[in-house]
Amino acid sequence: MTVHKSVLLKESIEALNIKSGDIVVDATLGGGGHSREILRKIGSGGMLIAIDSDINAINNFAEFPISNFQFSNKFQITNSKYKILGNICLVNDNFANLDKILADLQIKKVNAVLADFGISSDQLEKTDRGFSFQKDARLDMRMDQNKRLSAGEIINNYSEEDLVKIFQEYGEEKYSRSIAKEIAKQRKIKPIETTFDLVSVIGNSVSERYKHQRINFATKVFQALRIETNKELDSIREFIPKAIEILDKIGRLAVITFHSGEDKIAKEIFRENARGCICPPNFPVCQCGRHPAIKNITKKPILPSESEIRTNPRSRSAKLRVVEKI
Repeated sequence: MTVHKSVLLKESIEALNIKSGDIVVDATLGGGGHSREILRKIGSGGMLIAIDSDINAINNFAEFPISNFQFSNKFQITNSKYKILGNICLVNDNFANLDKILADLQIKKVNAVLADFGISSDQLEKTDRGFSFQKDARLDMRMDQNKRLSAGEIINNYSEEDLVKIFQEYGEEKYSRSIAKEIAKQRKIKPIETTFDLVSVIGNSVSERYKHQRINFATKVFQALRIETNKELDSIREFIPKAIEILDKIGRLAVITFHSGEDKIAKEIFRENARGCICPPNFPVCQCGRHPAIKNITKKPILPSESEIRTNPRSRSAKLRVVEKI
């Protein structure tokens, strides 16, 4: 059972322009809300490849009753990483490996790709994962539990300067330096092992006024730690060009970002792939032979409505960008 509310659900599914029989990739399965809508669009002749590095997301979705769809098996693969449910292929992997995943499935082109880079509410609710500053747990934050690096190792082993950099770049935290200094001080006394340990350290590093802002004073540090633990921005940089490459003609890619760093990466890659000739202006004839690979469907990002933000406050920073393969 999922408690997750998919962000920009109607807007993203409509923007993908999915048709019956399409092959679609949901690169970030999460709570499965987007995937379920995709299934309704592609019908019995379509194929859904849903990816998530968190095995719990895969297992939870596998329990979803899909008998109403009456799908036939279109996937022929015997790899434990791939769970086949009729026309659905659930993949326990990082979306950065999209090219390898599709090669394993012998799929060369797809009609649509969706990626929601936000964290699932199901993960926040898991008390043993350490994603939430509102629940006391060991500092873990690994999406993939097979990975070695945890948030606790970062907090207790990274240099003070590296912590400052992470908090500034990934969290845009204005108290980055004082928080990192306090962490370095406290971990000399004893390791910072739990989420509440870290919240206490953050609380000792910021002003009283900062503690009473609309957003909780620990939010930005926890966000930055999660991004660093899972190397999320590196994965996005690797994923988006691969997603563009595997789209069939007029196929669409939709990405939902929640952080300025994510959005900046998406904008830059989209801009680069939408460019045509890059010859100097004084060249009378194009010499580079470069043609645009995509066109922007959304000139400006689509934002959640006020009603969505009221019912799901976690959607407030979401931005949806959509491109189409030329």
